[in-house]
Parts: sequence; C-alpha cells; structure tokens
Amino acid sequence: MTTPNANVPDLLCEQVLEDARRQSEEILRRARQEAAALLEKAAAEAEQTRQARLELARAEAARRTEAILATVSVEVGRLRSARVEALLQTIYEQARRRLEARRGLATRESVIALAAEALQRMAGEAFVIKLSATDRRAFGDGLAAELQRRVGRSPLRLTVVEDPAVTDGGVVVEDVESRQVWDNRLRARLDRLWPELRQQIAAHADLASVFHPQNEMPTDRSRRRKEADVSPIAAVPPPYVGGYETGGGA
Repeated sequence: MTTPNANVPDLLCEQVLEDARRQSEEILRRARQEAAALLEKAAAEAEQTRQARLELARAEAARRTEAILATVSVEVGRLRSARVEALLQTIYEQARRRLEARRGLATRESVIALAAEALQRMAGEAFVIKLSATDRRAFGDGLAAELQRRVGRSPLRLTVVEDPAVTDGGVVVEDVESRQVWDNRLRARLDRLWPELRQQIAAHADLASVFHPQNEMPTDRSRRRKEADVSPIAAVPPPYVGGYETGGGA
C-alpha cells in the first residue's frame, strides 16, 4: 500500500511545470503585445515619413511648375518680340526698295525739297549740290535757279555737280570749304528717320512696349537723330547725320 507522501514529488513537479507554462504564456502574450505596438509605431512613423516626402515632392513640383511657366512667359515674349522685329525689318526693306525704285516719288520735286531743306539749315552763301549722274542729266541746268527761288535767301551761290557716291537718289549738300555737309540721300535719310518711324509704326499697332521697353536706354541712332534735329551743325557726328562741320572754322 502506497503512502500519501509518495505522490509529493510528482505534485511538486506538476506545479512547477504548470507555473512555468503560465509564465511562458504570459511572456509570449506580452511579447506579442510589444511586437504589435512596435509594428504599429513603425507603421505610423513610416506614414509620417511618407507624408513628409510627399509634401516635399509636392513643393518641388510646384516650384518647377512655376519656373517652367515663368520660362514659357519669357520665351513667348522673346518670340513675339522677334516676330515684331522681323515685321519691322520687312517694312524697312520694302520702304528702302520703294525709295531705290523711286516709286510714288515726284523725283525732281523730292530732290528740290531735300536740297532746300539742307540749305535752309546751313550757314553760308556758297554751296555744292551733289546729285547722281542720272539726276544731274535729267534736271539740267535749271536746278540751281529753282533752288534759289525755293530757299528765298540772297545772296546764294549754288553749283550743281554729279557725284558717284550719290547712287540711290536724293542729294548731298556741302559748303565750298567742305566744312558743312548735309546728307539727304534717300537711303541715308531713311536710316536717320527709321528709329522714329518704327516707334510710330509700333505705337499705331500697339506694339511699342514689345521692342522699346520703358526702361530701355535710347539707341545711338536715336540719340543721333535727336541731336541732328536740335542742332544741324554738330561737333563730330557720323557722316550720315545732316549738317555738320568737318574742319575748323574761323
């Protein structure tokens, strides 16, 4: 017959195993909870990182979009300006060809008017009127007398000569000492007036701001045109500006 004390070790062993089983289950439960918490935290941090990167990407996309739009605006303005310049150049070339062909011009009257304009702005009494060979032959010897009547200044001594440098119509007027020269050849006059003419054309077409911005400095040719209008006798201007001294005067 077995005594009660004989089962004590077995009972103790079972109790130890039961405690170990409970503890291991508790450890596993906590581990699972901690793992779940860590995973949840990691997912939240990943979402925050993703949102931050998304915001950065959106900001960069907006910046690039603005830069592209700004570039497009500048490029459109540049192309429009280039187109306007091309149109103005076409108008200039057409005007030049018409002058060379003398289309729409009363040739004798235009030359007389150009020469009279120069004489009225020049000081002195004796002048040389330089014409192309064609105009010199066509106008004959009566041009000097007609100019004297037109200018209405006396005394006035005029000599009409042909000059190979005058090939595209118009006239060059010099005093006999060659101190004053007024270049009223048609091409030179067009070049001198073109800055003002292109302004008028652009203003008429509402395009002035395209090729002549408000802050743009005046061109040399514009300044020379203004100087020629204000004072027909300048110190040392370019050779195509009307009326100036080329040598020392008394």
